[in-house]
Amino acid sequence: MEFLRLTLNDDFYESDLEQALITHLQKFLLELGRGFSFVARQKRITFDGRHFRIDLVFYNYILKCFVLIDLKVGDLRHQDLGQMQMYVHYYERELMNEGDNPPIGIVLCADKSESVVKYTFNPV
Repeated sequence: MEFLRLTLNDDFYESDLEQALITHLQKFLLELGRGFSFVARQKRITFDGRHFRIDLVFYNYILKCFVLIDLKVGDLRHQDLGQMQMYVHYYERELMNEGDNPPIGIVLCADKSESVVKYTFNPV
């Protein structure tokens, strides 16, 4: 995120990070690598009358899959990982096209605990 020249402080919100990324979308796409195309910002998904929003959605035509990005300015929490897992499963079941590979979920955060990641995703 260095190319955005943003300073994290108490007045900084995830929406500020999202707006900066959209403003610098071309640079961000180059940072992601080859094959990415922008699909949506604040992609709304609804089920059981509840609304959820995925911060950024891309499609990678080389990997043939959706790439879902959730932005967190604070520490990574297990709830963030569970939320991303829900988004990935939704895309697998509802939005994948024939020939697509499973979606990739990325949570971009300021800091993380290795134990939170380990015990959230890695079964014994």
